[in-house]
Amino acid sequence: MKALVTGGGGFLGLALVRALRQRGIPVRSFSRNEHPALRLLGAEHRGGDLADPAAVSQAMAGCDFVFHVAAKAGVWGRYADYHNANVVGTQNIIAACRQQGITHLVYTSSPSVVFAGADQEGIDESAPYPTHFEAAYPQTKAAAEQLILAANDHRLATVALRPHLIWGPGDNHLLPRLAARARAGQLRRIGTQPKRVDTVFIDNAVDAHVLAAERLEPGSPIGGKAYFISQGEPVELWDMINRLLRAIGVAPVNKSIPRWLALQLAWGFEAWHRLTMRPGEPRLTRFVVRELTTSHWYNLAAARRDLGYAPRITLAEGLRRLAESNQPPSPPAG
Repeated sequence: MKALVTGGGGFLGLALVRALRQRGIPVRSFSRNEHPALRLLGAEHRGGDLADPAAVSQAMAGCDFVFHVAAKAGVWGRYADYHNANVVGTQNIIAACRQQGITHLVYTSSPSVVFAGADQEGIDESAPYPTHFEAAYPQTKAAAEQLILAANDHRLATVALRPHLIWGPGDNHLLPRLAARARAGQLRRIGTQPKRVDTVFIDNAVDAHVLAAERLEPGSPIGGKAYFISQGEPVELWDMINRLLRAIGVAPVNKSIPRWLALQLAWGFEAWHRLTMRPGEPRLTRFVVRELTTSHWYNLAAARRDLGYAPRITLAEGLRRLAESNQPPSPPAG
């Protein structure tokens, strides 16, 4: 059985490729750029853009499973760019599965697809999609997830996983951004009320994807469903941020600003970016302020029951591994 992983060079994609290769499964990665780490793992690479249906179909030829991990992430940017990568790209993946006779499709979604700006405390998969989104990323991921779930039928089995705040050794997205902001003195605690959040260690996120693939068949009970994936250990948000920073050798964040002021600053940063058409992201956005001042933790009962998911790496063990991976190598003896 051969697996295709879209975005195989990313943080989750590469960890998933490694896990599949350790199980002896042939893997092909599809992404814009080739990554040397994939060659070292013995994985094939096919280059191309998710928005190119021909390139997607050619990359999927001869595969049996597809893990659709790739996405355009972020909190700022043109809606069209997010739509092309996340919605059109997913449409092309589904169409290519049908063209190539592929029967198993595991999609990496996000809990942000059901975030409406308020606290989410112990919610399960019955939570509805919001009617309004404050960023293109969750809006297009929600549209893509709905396409994936609707595509499930007697020929193509689909499932969507919603891992929240993936972290761990090798992280090239969340931790570098946190570290850069903290070192530049640009991180502040927002608000005074403690808010609990779920996160997920990289190995546990990979386990969930493998478990879903093992249980996914046309007609199986998990087909056409979405599942929250996390540590199952909700923690206070800023305590978790500081524990992550300490693990990578960065001083914790102690200064704070009121939520109302953060929202006003975010509005100003956004307006300045639009007016000047500056590249990159604003220093702060209203979406990020609301994410940092609300609770996000989830009921994992469905994932435990249907997928057999149980986080095997605890929060404490994950932090130990992260800190260990950031230690400089020991000098050679003698």
